[in-house]
Amino acid sequence: MTRIIHTGDTHIGYRQYHSPERRADFLRAFERVVADAVDDDVDAVVHAGDLFHDRRPDLPDLLGVLSALRELDDAGIPFLAVVGNHESTRGGQWLDLFESLGLATRLDDAPTVVGDTAFYGLDHVPESQRHKLDYAFAPHDADAAALVSHGLFEPFAYADWDTEEVLEQATVDFDAVLLGDNHAADTAEVLDTWVTYCGSTERASASEEDERGYNLVAFGADAEAGDDAVDIRRRTLETRPFVFVEAELGQGEGVDRVRDRVREYDVDDAVVIVRVTGEGEPIAPAAVEEFASERGALVARVTDRREVETDTEVSVSFADPDEAVRERVSDLGLSEAALDVDDVVRGEFADSNVRGEVKRRIEERLAAGDDGGDADGAAGADADTSDETATDDTEPPEDATDAGGGDPEEPAAPGDDGQLTLGDSR
Repeated sequence: MTRIIHTGDTHIGYRQYHSPERRADFLRAFERVVADAVDDDVDAVVHAGDLFHDRRPDLPDLLGVLSALRELDDAGIPFLAVVGNHESTRGGQWLDLFESLGLATRLDDAPTVVGDTAFYGLDHVPESQRHKLDYAFAPHDADAAALVSHGLFEPFAYADWDTEEVLEQATVDFDAVLLGDNHAADTAEVLDTWVTYCGSTERASASEEDERGYNLVAFGADAEAGDDAVDIRRRTLETRPFVFVEAELGQGEGVDRVRDRVREYDVDDAVVIVRVTGEGEPIAPAAVEEFASERGALVARVTDRREVETDTEVSVSFADPDEAVRERVSDLGLSEAALDVDDVVRGEFADSNVRGEVKRRIEERLAAGDDGGDADGAAGADADTSDETATDDTEPPEDATDAGGGDPEEPAAPGDDGQLTLGDSR
């Protein structure tokens, strides 16, 4: 039997609400996972992506992670991981650095066998690149196999991955798919394969009200009975409390009523989220936040959910910045050639390869007599495309759950036939 901790979405380095204490909380949660792994003497810790919140983590966060990984290494517990969208860079990943130090294994299309289970990895792959995947995994001779990946898979919320397609096309039969990206823990069965999210280890947004934690997974749990069962259990982590205060105001009620509601809760050292509804008077959020802070809250935020009259319809969502950009690009009515340029600039090519790849694609279109409806405009985009415009280092919005770490080496480019193998995704 192989027993592992399945964790992910640790988002180390996230300075939530601009609070240094909250930033420390994210590292502390990862350290608790590591401590549990050592105490329980598990066979491995498997991380399903977004170890870091940003692709350029600060030194204290790097040193904290290194210290935790050394603790695992001293205990003889391997750390197996894939790269998530937050930390993903166009070149080498921080995970590659940890691997070079002997402190981690970056999972890929070749099996990494721990106990009697083979583990494979599929890093975060943008939706625009997935049609190139061939799902060819090297064979194994272990008793069980698991795929570790980072993305939004069916049948869970906001899915854009076809889980059945992955399982049907994969050259290896997987007993479980261990996932990260969705911060809500959940488990389902797809084509007789267990598919599970471990959830995040800290609350990355106020919408994540449930307790945080990770999965304990045992492969071959009923081996004595001849059954290669997969046993998945949830374990919660003790994290900084979030206090959610619902303040419904009747007519004539205002900030005093909201303060009364805050008084009903123990807010000491907590993140306090006050949600205002009802028909009462307008309130000043700052007055409520100051009151909560005076009562000992670490952070206080007020959301007024009452209707606000406006002449302009505003719809903004930072839940998936990549999707927001895709929607905006689709509204621009760009030519096929221009969309090609966009695909390269926002794709998985190393910064140093962007200009050459744009030039190659445009030349192919021109040679084929296809100007995409706007060859001159696309060529102009090529001329203006530089390393500086392709760095993709935009800072994420505060509560966004998608942004992302380092740059030691460049990834392999797709083959000449346009097919992207699983090894190429590294």
